[in-house]
Amino acid sequence: MKKKLIALACLGVLAAQAQANEEQLLAEARGIPAKMVPKLLEVLNEEIAKGGHAGAISVCREKAPQMAKALSEQTGWAIRRVSLKNRNPKAVPDAWERAVLEDFERRLAAGENPAQIDKAEVVTVDGQRMFRYMKALPTQELCLNCHGTPDKMAPEVQAKLKELYPEDKATGYGLKQIRGAITAKKPL
Repeated sequence: MKKKLIALACLGVLAAQAQANEEQLLAEARGIPAKMVPKLLEVLNEEIAKGGHAGAISVCREKAPQMAKALSEQTGWAIRRVSLKNRNPKAVPDAWERAVLEDFERRLAAGENPAQIDKAEVVTVDGQRMFRYMKALPTQELCLNCHGTPDKMAPEVQAKLKELYPEDKATGYGLKQIRGAITAKKPL
């Protein structure tokens, strides 16, 4: 009986440690969009001021992946952007990300504030436990210049998008819809 009680106490301690570790990982993960999104918007606004919206396409095409890579190296998390309606062929979600994005859409439809929608979970992939996190990226007014309906996009933006992304699926959005998400994962 005494051994069972000791074993149960040890399991309780381990469970508490695992929960504390997951809470720490969640706090770290939630910091990722807070570091990346404001900087991305700042660079995007600078490029728009210099060369208009068509010229700023390079920010999302080139600079955003570079920012994600740099932040990945800095934090130890694997970070990228994904979408159900991707523009960049590299932004296709994996199965977990797809399920989470679909859940984000349901949560949005149920009235949840898109700026607050996120998800964290410990999953096992190929025998490796991993902490995964996603944060919804709702469209802002600025986004509609390249991701909105054709009436919101200048002809030069449409032409540049057609040139760079002949298979583009990332248009037709309205304000506060979920354009995609920042996704981050870290092995445990």
